[in-house]
Amino acid sequence: MLASTVILVNLNNTDMEIAQFTQLYTDTEQALHNFAKKLVYDNAKAQDLVQETAIKAFKSRHTFREGSSFKSWTFTILKNTFISQYHKKKRRGVVNKPIEDFTFALENQYAVKNDALSHLNVDSIHDAIEKLSYKSKLPFKMFLEGYQYKEISNMLNIPIGTVKSRINFARTKLKAYVAHLRPEAA
Repeated sequence: MLASTVILVNLNNTDMEIAQFTQLYTDTEQALHNFAKKLVYDNAKAQDLVQETAIKAFKSRHTFREGSSFKSWTFTILKNTFISQYHKKKRRGVVNKPIEDFTFALENQYAVKNDALSHLNVDSIHDAIEKLSYKSKLPFKMFLEGYQYKEISNMLNIPIGTVKSRINFARTKLKAYVAHLRPEAA
């Protein structure tokens, strides 16, 4: 078996010395880079992944077990690092495309023109909200501020069904008010 394919380390103690780590890592680095390129399809990102793997492997070199394959150990670190980064990007919704690819979203050509909304008087809508009963106004305002139904229910100590009902009632009242103000807007 080739020395660069599987390397068995025989250590006197449980901690790997820096010189031993450097030699083993140097022998494995090209294989790590090739594996990383298969995962990310980009040379620069692959190099970043390999460097991240090197840092993690060096920091945890004391956990390497005598008689184990150094190559397998570092491949596992690389694979786990890739998976962690993937999940992190997925949670954050990171988009790896240039802004030019999203110019369609900035253009107004896909929007439906609705002049009725521009004619509404915002102050009169705020007045209409204030005219709602306290039982309907409070959950509706909280909903407008971004609270979820369950959060409103917990804060006001009322059932979630009641919260939904009161918010729906407030919406219906406001729609009727807006329709009365500008019949073409409703």
